[in-house]
Amino acid sequence: MTSAGTRPLTQAGGTVAVAVLAALSWFGWMGWDVQYQTDSDTATVSGPYEAWQVIGCALTLLAVFAGAVAFGVRPVFVSVALTVAFTAAWTVTAASQDDTGLYGVGTVLLFLGLGLATLIASVIATAIRNRRASVL
Repeated sequence: MTSAGTRPLTQAGGTVAVAVLAALSWFGWMGWDVQYQTDSDTATVSGPYEAWQVIGCALTLLAVFAGAVAFGVRPVFVSVALTVAFTAAWTVTAASQDDTGLYGVGTVLLFLGLGLATLIASVIATAIRNRRASVL
């Protein structure tokens, strides 16, 4: 008999939920912000995202990752779904606003960076899960 976390439907449903939540995280935190800010003293242009948006989005993605793993979705599935969905959401937004085609570079960099971050989170989650299993 399999536990709830190892059932194929639990894995598939959890993976889809992670993908949806990751994409919504992009649109909810940063996808709507297209305004750059100009410092009136230095004329330095920054943005379009503020630090609070990036931090909030990162914490949301971490909560989605942790919640899915706690629910029993395998970390590798969570990592792939989160990385692909978030990158796809970013790419759709960036492609619609970029006339240079450089959004493709951003897509690759985001995919690699987020992929590495979720790989590290997967290793940590697996180590914690294995440690708990050995203690019990």
